[in-house]
Amino acid sequence: MQADPGFYGPLQYSPVWMWSGAALLVLVAGWYAVVLATTRASNRPGPDRSGPGRSALTDLPALKAAYLQRINDVDRAAADGNLEARVAHQQISLLLRQFVRDATGVDATRMTHQDLVRHPLPAAAGVVKALYPAEFGPGPLPSVSASAAKASAAVRAWS
Repeated sequence: MQADPGFYGPLQYSPVWMWSGAALLVLVAGWYAVVLATTRASNRPGPDRSGPGRSALTDLPALKAAYLQRINDVDRAAADGNLEARVAHQQISLLLRQFVRDATGVDATRMTHQDLVRHPLPAAAGVVKALYPAEFGPGPLPSVSASAAKASAAVRAWS
C-alpha cells in the first residue's frame, strides 16, 4: 500500500533558530557578567580609598561629636526615667559598636566581645566587656551614667 499523496513529513527547524537561541543565551550571560563586575565592591586601595580601614571621607572629629551626643542623650533619657536601665545599657553598647563601624568600616554591630578582641579593636572590646553584665546579666545593674562615661571615654580616645 502506498502512502497518502497528501501527507507531508514534518518540516525541520531552520538552523537560524538554534543560532538565535545560542546568541540570546550568550547575551544574557554577558549581561550578568557586566552587572556583577560593575556593582561588586572592590577591596583594593585606589585613589579615592584609603584601604580597608577608615574611609578617606570620614570626618573623625565630627563623627566623635555626633556619637558623644547620642550617648549623652541615652544617659539623659535614662536619668529622666524615660528609658529602662537595661535598655539604656544596650543602646550605649550599640552606639559604641556603630561608632566603630562608622570610624573603621568594620561591622562591629554583629561582633561579640571575643570577635572585637581578635579583630583587634581593643578600645571597643574593653568597653563592650564592661557593658556585658549590664546588658545581659541577672544581677543588679551598674549605673547608666558609669556605662555612658566608659563608652564616651572610648569614643574620645579613638584615633
